[in-house]
Amino acid sequence: MSEKAEKQQNALWENIKVIVQALVLAMIIRTVLFQPFTIPSGSMMPTLLVGDYIFVNKFAYGYSKYSLPFSPDLFSGRILGSVPKRGDVVVFRFPPNPDVDYIKRVIGLPGDRIQVKNDILYINGEAVPREPHGTFASDYSQEPGDSIPVYSERLADSGKVFDTLDLSPTSRGDNTQEYVVPADHYFMMGDNRDNSDDSRFDVGYVPAENLIGRASVIFFSLGHDTSFREIWKWPTNMRWDRLFKVVE
Repeated sequence: MSEKAEKQQNALWENIKVIVQALVLAMIIRTVLFQPFTIPSGSMMPTLLVGDYIFVNKFAYGYSKYSLPFSPDLFSGRILGSVPKRGDVVVFRFPPNPDVDYIKRVIGLPGDRIQVKNDILYINGEAVPREPHGTFASDYSQEPGDSIPVYSERLADSGKVFDTLDLSPTSRGDNTQEYVVPADHYFMMGDNRDNSDDSRFDVGYVPAENLIGRASVIFFSLGHDTSFREIWKWPTNMRWDRLFKVVE
């Protein structure tokens, strides 16, 4: 082999090693630290919008088998675990089908009693205070409405304040049974209270093992049903005011 060919071969191998190292580093970051997640539905409006791209903090609650690619059954429970706070926005595996990711807000902790009565959320028998906070207009085609009532809710123990939508005072989730959250489980609700499949319905109680991580920051956001691949639409449909916004 000539000296020139040998140098070319060495350069090729160096490039391959750099690419492999970059892929391994990216996999480690995605597995252990942060995972990107796209908001697929309007269930968390107005906090998170369809077309928001967020980073999920995976070390916030430790790790379970669902933290790993393909969810290998290597261990049960959580390691290096810590508990979520009431009001955290969390990505988790849908209990009836763990292949599917969901994102909701933690409302009930283990042992809590949760109920909705006449449109008001009750935690352990105490009504969660809420106040009108203007209206919301959606640019998502499947969530029409220009004057959707917004209410600001305050959670007493965590002090967290966030906005919720109230499309109707008589929806099926506005009067519920009382739910008692089992040990090592959580009760999740969407901020779009009348259009969220959450723990009041098919989601049920979410096992601690199913938690993926806490929603951290919005790093990209496209409105008006714009696909990420439609680069030519980015300048006009980018939600510039949402870039690098912390998820509360």
